[in-house]
This record gives sequence, structure tokens and C-alpha cells, in this order.
Amino acid sequence: MAREFVRTDRVGQQIQKEVAVILQREVKDPRLSMATVSAVEVSRDLAYAKVFVTFFTNEKTEIDESVKILNEAAGFIRSLLAKQLRARIMPQLRFVYDHSMAEGVRMTSLVNQAIASDEQRAQNGSDDSEAPEQAEDK
Repeated sequence: MAREFVRTDRVGQQIQKEVAVILQREVKDPRLSMATVSAVEVSRDLAYAKVFVTFFTNEKTEIDESVKILNEAAGFIRSLLAKQLRARIMPQLRFVYDHSMAEGVRMTSLVNQAIASDEQRAQNGSDDSEAPEQAEDK
């Protein structure tokens, strides 16, 4: 019988929860603008964990600086994480900016623009819509 969950996935979910709490409560750096942990990928041997984070800012320089700060504090965060989790091996943490949230917002705005454009064309073309239908009937 196959297992439904892989151990690395369970460890990744637990690390995600704990790192989010640590960033919220323990890391007191004011340069970090509301970091959110969106996902964690753990290597198969549990030696490394890639922590994907998002921020409430879209400024590239602020995002790069925040990721740099998090990577510099990775040892501190790892030590706090080790106190919370009962694991024989505590993965090395590497923080990476998660582009998927920003890309999702961009795609949503493009879809909304396309819908608005189609609706505007439909409203402008509603007066002329009878003429092509009559031409098709003949």
C-alpha cells in the first residue's frame, strides 16, 4: 500500500509553519517588510531546505535586500527552528524570493484588462451587430 505523504513533504510543511512563526515573532529586523513563507522544498536527505518567501513590496531593491538579510540570519533561524522541531538532522536554510505570487497578480490584471476590453468592444459594436447578422441570412 503506497503512502500518501512523502516524509520530505511533511518535514517541509512543518518547517514552513515554524519559520513563519519565527519570522513573525523572533526576527526583529525593521528592514524586513512583512515576510511571508509561501513554500519550503526540502532535499531528499533532509540536509537542505529552500524557503520561498514573499513580501508586501514590489520594489526589486527592497526584495533583494530582504532576501539577503534573511540569508544572513539563516543560522539564527535554524537554531530557533532546531529548538522547535524534534529532528536528528536540521536542514541548512536558504531563502529565495517566490516570484509566483507577483506573477499571479500580473496575470490576473492582464485577464481583467482583456475582459474589460472585450466588454467595451461588445458595447461599442452592439449598434453594428444587427448588420452582420442580416448579411449572413441572405
